Amino acid sequence: MARTSLVYRCAACRGESAKWQGQCPQCGEWNTLGAPSQAAPARSAGRASARAKSLVARVEAAPLSGQLADAGAAAAMARWSLGMGELDRVLGGGLVPGSVTLLGGEPGIGKSTLLLQVAAQMGASRPVLYVSGEESGGQIALRARRLGLETRGVEAACETDLDAILELAAEKGTALLVVDSIQTMSVAASETSAGSVSQLRECTAALVRFAKSSGTAVLIIGHVTKEGAIAGPRLLEHLVDTVLYFERDAGSRFRMVRATKNRFGSVNELSFFLMTETGIREVKNPAAIFLARAPEPVVGSVVMVTRDGTRPLLVEVQALVDRMRFGAPRRVTQGLDAGRLAMLLAVLNRHAGISLQEHDVFANVVGGLDIDEPAWDLPVAIALASSLRDVKLPASLVVFGEVGLTGEVRPVTFGEERIREAAKQGFTTAIVPRDNLPRVPVPGIDVRPVARIEEALRAALPREAL
Repeated sequence: MARTSLVYRCAACRGESAKWQGQCPQCGEWNTLGAPSQAAPARSAGRASARAKSLVARVEAAPLSGQLADAGAAAAMARWSLGMGELDRVLGGGLVPGSVTLLGGEPGIGKSTLLLQVAAQMGASRPVLYVSGEESGGQIALRARRLGLETRGVEAACETDLDAILELAAEKGTALLVVDSIQTMSVAASETSAGSVSQLRECTAALVRFAKSSGTAVLIIGHVTKEGAIAGPRLLEHLVDTVLYFERDAGSRFRMVRATKNRFGSVNELSFFLMTETGIREVKNPAAIFLARAPEPVVGSVVMVTRDGTRPLLVEVQALVDRMRFGAPRRVTQGLDAGRLAMLLAVLNRHAGISLQEHDVFANVVGGLDIDEPAWDLPVAIALASSLRDVKLPASLVVFGEVGLTGEVRPVTFGEERIREAAKQGFTTAIVPRDNLPRVPVPGIDVRPVARIEEALRAALPREAL
């Protein structure tokens, strides 16, 4: 006779535990293990294996080169434009039919507004279904009217039953399905409440199966936790094709959409948007955000060319050096790595004769952007020297380059593209690593190659300031 035992089943993830405890060992939820129940009797391995073999369906395979032709989907796989060039670019050129895209962001950042605008744009040429589990149809219509959107081709459904939603989408022949949000949806296959680990997994898997079988593009809105990650397990991001994060700087009207996963394009792409009274508008020239400089040159300010994704981006970096007033010097950074700044100060002291051991040092990236590449070493070093010597740097100067521990200036990736972008924005002088010197001169800009940190300081500052 088969041996049975009692188990405690979690109400959130349906996981089982041999003994009761306050926290579920599978999903980490607290106080979800219910009353003990009888576990299913164990079956013999041979009988289970034979039964599994009898239930296996036959799998057919076809040459990969003929998949598109056999399905007649070569034309249908062309990307769809969402009406915003910046959003198309971060997706890799547009939305792929049959793809599942997850958009995450903090509350109130504009996720629903952005996707409602996308739905209105797509509804002009294709059937669109906008599903909301958080708002009524009247509220969605009121928001569309406030934004001045033409939503004649968009149908809205206020429902949380995902099984009914997918059935409706199949009946309507929906080309684009927008789900707002995944945390409010539930399927009958899972007995847990909406938003639980089990429901998130089952709902996302059902949406992925529907998208791949029908060719419907699915856009999902996901809430984020206080740490900034999408609420729920990481498997939510593993199931979908593309993951976008909606970000913003505190108190700013500007929004940034970053791709952290993209099966149909490059990752770490970044696009910029502006929140206005009439909705979200794309920013086609992001340099205008970060280059709102003072009308005249100031001490400790220089422009650098960073690279985020595939786009060269001009940003202003500022440095302030002040006499230390307390026991230990302060090293404060915004948008830069504090540990790398400490290394840069040591290099300046050892190889350039600039000692900041008795000074407080502050470094900042204007506009709230975080720079995680070493190309900011050289511009920050020059800005620190400018602040220490009280020398103004020319407004037409642009700098980029990595600084090594031995004082050498090392090249960075895509150096020529950075120089061309600086020339396009009207800068006339560039201090760059010697190995980034373009083979063909770039019109309109004087490129000054340097090999060491002291050589870069001589090129940027007047002789009497050194």
